[in-house]
Amino acid sequence: MNTALSDRDPIRLAVLGCSAGNGHPYSWSAIFNGYDRALMTAECPYAGIPEYLNKEPPEAFGIAGATVTHVCCTGDGGFTAEHVARCANVPKPVARPEDVIGQVDAVLIATDIGAEHVDRARPFVEAGLPVFVDKPLADNAGDLATFCEWVAGGKPILSSSCMRYAKEFMPYRLSTHELGALRHVCMTTAKSWEKYGIHALEGLYPIVGPGFLTVRNTGTAERNVVHLTHRRGTDVTVVASADMYGGFGCLQLCGTAGSAAVKFTDSFFAFKAQLRAFVDYLRTGRRPFAFDETVELIHLVIAGIRSREAGGAVVRPGEAD
Repeated sequence: MNTALSDRDPIRLAVLGCSAGNGHPYSWSAIFNGYDRALMTAECPYAGIPEYLNKEPPEAFGIAGATVTHVCCTGDGGFTAEHVARCANVPKPVARPEDVIGQVDAVLIATDIGAEHVDRARPFVEAGLPVFVDKPLADNAGDLATFCEWVAGGKPILSSSCMRYAKEFMPYRLSTHELGALRHVCMTTAKSWEKYGIHALEGLYPIVGPGFLTVRNTGTAERNVVHLTHRRGTDVTVVASADMYGGFGCLQLCGTAGSAAVKFTDSFFAFKAQLRAFVDYLRTGRRPFAFDETVELIHLVIAGIRSREAGGAVVRPGEAD
């Protein structure tokens, strides 16, 4: 993939879309551009965003060689592009996402509803613009197949959860040797499986690696309890419970020689690392990780939905989606 952006300085980005419960247009734009501290603190509809932004020194903001120049907030998030622009120093709020075509070098789709992402991405994929898609890339097999076709055709598309970049989990991505063979890995999250299951899955995926065999969701839409098996002989459990905010990002690793437990806490670090990885991809054309990993992860999300709808049946990911 050649995005032809190696010499562009700065790379001009658009942050697009808004969905209920998701404040990424505020946080992502602020990480790139800085922000109006007083306005963000007083008026951001997601209090957690200024809470973690305000902990950072001014020099922490900005990603070298890239800036958010446009923002558009179509969707059901309940806030406007004009408000995001004022809070996060974005020069140009626009009314329609397509208005940024010809004005920017790449776009970031900031919504977390997988079923919307093909439609949201299509105008920009067809215009030849690189696209970053918030997690989950998709939540159904048809849309995943469309993204796979686009990527196979050379379209520059990247998607991830920020949990892939969580600094708290980094030691165990490097090595779990001291734990022995992993026998049980557990991750917990709030909100829905459809939206937030991918946070848990992608947080643990770089630790256990590819090779998931089965998925079984014995919970409900509000309280998903998902058991996954892995070719390494590891049982993985993910619990996504709607109001379990105190359990977001809790990881436990149990092996034949030891165990470890760690909690995700630094949202700013993870978001900035995630966004920097996209900018590096634009500059170099080299993916930070194989697209096949995203495909396997989305198959797991879909399998968890299918299993729950089938009353807790065991589902093989990717099989007869």
